[in-house]
Amino acid sequence: MQSAGLTPRQLAARVGVSGKTVERWVADADLIPHARNREDACKALGVDEEMLWPKVVKDRIKTGGDREIVRSYPYRSSCPSTVWGELIANATGELFFAGYTNYFLWLDQPAFVSTLRQKLDSGCRVRFLLGDPDGEVTRNREIIEDVALTVSTRIRITLEHLGKLGSHESLETRFSTPDDAVNHVSLSVFRFDNEALVTPHLARMVGHDSPLLHLRRYDDGGMFARFAEHAEELWSRGVPVEPALNRQR
Repeated sequence: MQSAGLTPRQLAARVGVSGKTVERWVADADLIPHARNREDACKALGVDEEMLWPKVVKDRIKTGGDREIVRSYPYRSSCPSTVWGELIANATGELFFAGYTNYFLWLDQPAFVSTLRQKLDSGCRVRFLLGDPDGEVTRNREIIEDVALTVSTRIRITLEHLGKLGSHESLETRFSTPDDAVNHVSLSVFRFDNEALVTPHLARMVGHDSPLLHLRRYDDGGMFARFAEHAEELWSRGVPVEPALNRQR
């Protein structure tokens, strides 16, 4: 304040708080103002937030496993479709869709079949791990969700779209086994090279109502790796689905 030639009362007027509030900021280093007040105070004094309230900046810096979390969303549906589109577009080596139905992708991504065909032709490996539409876990999940567009129908729509891609050496589709189906239906993992979107499914909620984490790989044993390993384990025991079956079921 001295360098800026401002008294506590003058700074208070710039920020829109009382003079006593500014005096408390000065007297108590552990007192953290609201974000908007911090921003206005920094503008009035011509300094960075780090100089006045370093603890706030430090708390925002991610360390350890936290730095792999790019962003979290309370609902999968609140993650913009552009995020999905950019991750798909930027992937060059690996696209792995390990949702139980993967149905929403065909709605959210324009011309998704064409996009996948371009990825396949460029040498990108594309995998879909699906729940068995005729499996017991699928039938039980339909009872739990109790929605008009059933789980088995959503899976068959995905199979129909995949059938349009025909046979391609870089396209692989599998059903999770009956023993793995419960683990599969409760956690969706979507991988795009070294980034992933992960949805843990909550109780009776459908996928779009469950939370989502956007992860980016930093360490071999980090959160990205843990979820990727989960999906790979389910995939390793999965049952291959032939392209012709995609069109028939």
